[in-house]
Amino acid sequence: MPQSKVYYVEDEQSLGKIVHDTLEKQGYDVQWETDGARVISYLEKNKPDICVLDVMLPGIDGFSLCRTIRGIYPRLPVIFLTAKTDTSHLVTGFESGGTDYIKKPFSIEELIARIENQMNLANGRVPVGEISERACIGTYVFEPGRYELHSPGRTIRLSNRDMQVLRMLHANRNSVTSRKDLLMAIWGDDSYFNSRNLDVYIKKLRVYFSEDPSIQIITLKGNGYVFLIP
Repeated sequence: MPQSKVYYVEDEQSLGKIVHDTLEKQGYDVQWETDGARVISYLEKNKPDICVLDVMLPGIDGFSLCRTIRGIYPRLPVIFLTAKTDTSHLVTGFESGGTDYIKKPFSIEELIARIENQMNLANGRVPVGEISERACIGTYVFEPGRYELHSPGRTIRLSNRDMQVLRMLHANRNSVTSRKDLLMAIWGDDSYFNSRNLDVYIKKLRVYFSEDPSIQIITLKGNGYVFLIP
């Protein structure tokens, strides 16, 4: 099986070396870059499987760099590394073309899990069944087997479609879930009628989670959704 090619852009030497060496030990083919100004010239000649990109780089910010990367490789997964996680910052990152983010400091185990998740999504392996029993979502508890969502003050009975949409959003939480992936995985096609149905379920889920303002379902026009949870 060929090694996954990771293009890692990080100017902090100590962190960069740790991440680079650990990923290589885990079997990844890692190209580590410290200068954001060299990123585009590299990508014009090489195609990695995924890019792990620090937001704060000297001379250029990661968001601007990602917009340029999108012009070269529209489908390349890009994971942002950032010390900021306020909503406006995250939305800017996703709208610039990022597909996931990790807050610094992070564990290597989390980074590897995010890389593998993004690789699965890029290869059409959509996570639809991650939760079987229960999951804590902010102040809520999601029990897909019972078709229930529990808030501190009430129990919400979920329809089958409610449950399927929420389960898929949660499986890909804090990263982009494509609208087409949702439609194909749950309805089997992306027709206009099913697309409008999806809009209804997204609106319902936003109402269900309205008691906890830290939980958001962010719409990325022309792309999909980010289920943003603490």
